[in-house]
Amino acid sequence: MDLPKGWVSCHLSDASEIIAGQSPESKHYNEDGIGVPFFQGKADFGQLYPKNRVYCTAPKKIAESGDILLSVRAPVGPTNLAKGTVAIGRGLHAIRPLSGITTRYVLYFFKHIEPVFSGQGMGTTFSAVNVDDVKNLNLSLPPLAEQHRIVEKVDALFSKLDNGVEMLQVIRQQLRTYRQAVLKWAFEGNLTNSTWKMVSLGKVADDIKIGPFGTLLHKEDYIKGGMPVINPKHMREYRICNDDSVSITEEKAAELQSYIICENDVLIARRGEMGRTVYVSKRENGWLCGTGSMIIRLSREHTGRLYAYLLSSEQSRRYLIDNCSGTTMSNLNEKIIKGLPIPIIPVDEQQSLLAEIESRLSVCEKLEALINENLAKAETLKQSILKKAFAGQLVPQDPNDEPAEKLLARIKAEQAAKVPAKPARRKKSG
Repeated sequence: MDLPKGWVSCHLSDASEIIAGQSPESKHYNEDGIGVPFFQGKADFGQLYPKNRVYCTAPKKIAESGDILLSVRAPVGPTNLAKGTVAIGRGLHAIRPLSGITTRYVLYFFKHIEPVFSGQGMGTTFSAVNVDDVKNLNLSLPPLAEQHRIVEKVDALFSKLDNGVEMLQVIRQQLRTYRQAVLKWAFEGNLTNSTWKMVSLGKVADDIKIGPFGTLLHKEDYIKGGMPVINPKHMREYRICNDDSVSITEEKAAELQSYIICENDVLIARRGEMGRTVYVSKRENGWLCGTGSMIIRLSREHTGRLYAYLLSSEQSRRYLIDNCSGTTMSNLNEKIIKGLPIPIIPVDEQQSLLAEIESRLSVCEKLEALINENLAKAETLKQSILKKAFAGQLVPQDPNDEPAEKLLARIKAEQAAKVPAKPARRKKSG
């Protein structure tokens, strides 16, 4: 694509200094605020500035205030700005624009290429890029005055979008709060004006067991296209979403018959986000309960779909959090689950209560789907704005602007002047 008049295409290293991070020895880390803030990667990033958690007394690589911090591994592409002098580890590079080049212009450049830049990773266990990859990135550079106009325009457009996104996120959080309120009312009998007897879950379940673990299921047992295995990551919004086809062979499934799930069972996550709960529908009948899950097989008169909602309530989750076991990782076991307090709901009330819950939650789901759709549209619109910006189509060009070529020539001269001259070689006598 042809660049507008006055623009120039260059490598990022022609317009910026790139500092590859390097991690000091762990003995120099602390969380007591001694030394300078130390950032290792994307995990430290905030909305615009990273969050100070770890400090370092013997940094190996430094980023200065205003430098762009680029995540170069797991994941590649996200950016933040340094707020003051900070130490950077090997998961980050610092980008320091030269000779007055607008930092936010380069920051927006990285936001523009982030969706494709992350695909350049060459690592085997995680995506990563090296300093040469970053240095050789092609940067479309406009005149300095136009950089300021582009940044001002992008800032204004993004501000409006961000306000809309913030409002959508607030509404989404309110929907989550409302969803929990619905489950709380249902748990307490308020949706049907009933008072139910509270018992332990073990009283209404025929069987409760942890999925196969230890020597029963190994990494090599997993294949593609076999019997689906349901783990906590497949539990979303009270339903099973096995969208990554985690499965085992039919032969292995035959060895684990006691862990096969049946229609009307309830599955509950026993670690990680403990208490995430789903019901088993006809579609999942015959699949396998995974290691991180537990099967709750209710008595026939109890509707699994209804109890999956009740077990997802704040009352149930609070009990599970307060009673979980384990030192290095919190877990649930059969004893904890059997003791979980739950209401016994008369059979003739179960279907009407289920209908009341789902009519309210279906409204939440529709609104949340609409919110997610609009959030995705906002992100798409941001990328569209950036695409125009870096094609020279967002703001008008001014023929009186100094061409970017002169700016680059000035940077080159300034950098050359910083390089010390090599001492003249002495002639040998005689």
